[in-house]
Amino acid sequence: MNTVKKIVEEIRFLPEMQAREVLDFVGYLKSKLKHADKTDQNVNDFDQFGSVFDGNFDRDACYDRQIIS
Repeated sequence: MNTVKKIVEEIRFLPEMQAREVLDFVGYLKSKLKHADKTDQNVNDFDQFGSVFDGNFDRDACYDRQIIS
């Protein structure tokens, strides 16, 4: 028996309120998954540009640069 069938079988005889809790939990899991995907994308975006910074920061050079108008 696959997982979906097991879940359906277990939920089938639950009282209405508990079945709603299960449904609410499913919604929570889906939103958690979406949030994890966004976090992974943010990390990938950061890694893409992370190699630009070599770890050395010259504060004086920062002030000496030309200001873009």
